[in-house]
Amino acid sequence: MKPAVRLAVATASAAWLAVSGVSVLAQNAPGQVQFRDDRTGKVWTPETVSQYNRAVPSAPTSVQDKAFDPRSQLVVVEGVTVQRPRANLMGVLPVTAGPSVPIVTLDGASLQAVPGERWLTVIYVTNNSANIVDTVVGCVFTNADRKVEDTRVIVPPAGPGERWGMPVYGPRVDLFVDRATCRVISPT
Repeated sequence: MKPAVRLAVATASAAWLAVSGVSVLAQNAPGQVQFRDDRTGKVWTPETVSQYNRAVPSAPTSVQDKAFDPRSQLVVVEGVTVQRPRANLMGVLPVTAGPSVPIVTLDGASLQAVPGERWLTVIYVTNNSANIVDTVVGCVFTNADRKVEDTRVIVPPAGPGERWGMPVYGPRVDLFVDRATCRVISPT
């Protein structure tokens, strides 16, 4: 093929790619492939594109990536942490304990992270009886159904019908947690 014909074919091919909006595939370094997005101008490499299409997935490298791969966290806080939180009296409710209502009810357990500190859940304990009740609550902080920390909460004595709210702290926020499950262990 003559050089003038080669130049015409190359020019026509480049013009077709530019007009059609097809991303251009380029070789940057040996083995390094880049893709250029014509609309945004951003250059993508295999390191900046989704890793889901790889045959063998690579392990997350950053702390943010590890949050999305719970199996990579194998840390467990040993033992049982005992807490005696400062509780707030939320109010007094009618006494309703009986055959179909338990002496103590527990609700809440919404999970949140305190940036740079610990995971936190707030629980509410209600004494449904006419007696003063001492309650112990067990909370388990988990990640993908794997225990991260087990906590026992000693609730202050609750008078008849009193509803108490209290914070329960979990592990440090650099340990990933996706659920806090709490249950009444013993009302006495």
